[in-house]
Amino acid sequence: MRNIELLVPASSLEVLKVAVIFGADAVYIGGEVYGLRAKAKNFSKEDMAEGIAFAHAHGVKVYVTANILAHNGDLPGVRRYFEELKELKPDALIIADPAVFTIAREVCPEIDVHISTQANNTNYGTYKFWHGLGATRVVSARELSLKEIKEIRQNIPDDLEIETFIHGAMCISYSGRCLLSNYFTGRDANRGACTHPCRWKYAVVEEQRPGEYLPVYENERGTYIFNSKDLCMIEHIPELIDAGIDSFKIEGRMKTALYVATVARTYRKAIDDYLESEEKYHANMPWYQEQISNCTYRQFTTGFFFGKPSEEAQIYDSNTYIKEYTYLGIVGECNAEGLYAIEQRNKFSVGETIEIMKPNGDNIEVVVRRIVNEDGEDMPSAPHPKQKLWIDLGQPLDQFDILRRKEED
Repeated sequence: MRNIELLVPASSLEVLKVAVIFGADAVYIGGEVYGLRAKAKNFSKEDMAEGIAFAHAHGVKVYVTANILAHNGDLPGVRRYFEELKELKPDALIIADPAVFTIAREVCPEIDVHISTQANNTNYGTYKFWHGLGATRVVSARELSLKEIKEIRQNIPDDLEIETFIHGAMCISYSGRCLLSNYFTGRDANRGACTHPCRWKYAVVEEQRPGEYLPVYENERGTYIFNSKDLCMIEHIPELIDAGIDSFKIEGRMKTALYVATVARTYRKAIDDYLESEEKYHANMPWYQEQISNCTYRQFTTGFFFGKPSEEAQIYDSNTYIKEYTYLGIVGECNAEGLYAIEQRNKFSVGETIEIMKPNGDNIEVVVRRIVNEDGEDMPSAPHPKQKLWIDLGQPLDQFDILRRKEED
């Protein structure tokens, strides 16, 4: 059996640290340029240096995305960017464009290159092509079935790794090659500026009635006609391993620390349980399903893994996200009074029952005993986002514990 890597996204230095603590084997991040998530917070050079050092200190790898489809004007900047990354020593670069790939091999040949899913990697010949040029890993197109991935594994060199998305949002366009954003807003999805027009509402115009807009009425199927359910393969770890996939990739470089912690922790336990005992994995399935359902998510699908999905398998029934928990913050250091630092993200109050979410899988209900502001003043509640506070929850905490509140049905 090949070694299995859990690869988790991070939108910021804070989320990177959470991903590392909550079970990632590797984390992928974007710099401030040349990635496909321009609206994510992304990493400055200083944050990237700190994040790589933190991850490496915990035995976790860091991959940096540079997967735009480059135009002429991008190329000189790409070269300068890779010269900076050479100093920071990430473990790999994620690249889609052949010109960007060539520059990376020239500037920093000591850094591995992984070929992005944006390069439409749908057959073993493509994998062998990139391997011949020096790539160490190829990210499979999301349109591949497990049968096709297994066939690719059987026809490529053993030292070429396969990375595959196994959880998260799925672009409705083929391998993410969407033109809607550029057409409607001039912001190119293939250069990192997607405005997610697949999530807008639409009307229909009949060919013989120009200017007459027929609304797509709200019904039990919703109105978001271009968008997909979220991918979730928590119930199919054995099949993913059998297919010969090396890296299980979570989508979500725009997601919160709570989302990343929840998904990373759940897949970490599922993978470890299966590797220990298939019986243990199946016995704990209700726990995995419950934890995954605690995320902010749409509905779930297995995508293309078991064949081309039908409309029922892809288009979701509800056009709103389900939200079971509210993210309150991440625990920091402990002071001389035994209070713990937190940068609060959503309002909570003294006397309120909240949950501590631990990396080991424990979820502990506690009552907020005390909230103190930076000036040492007691407060009845914490109403301001990103306010730095000190809290007492009645028991010891660990740095990077996540605090959350379960919402009433």
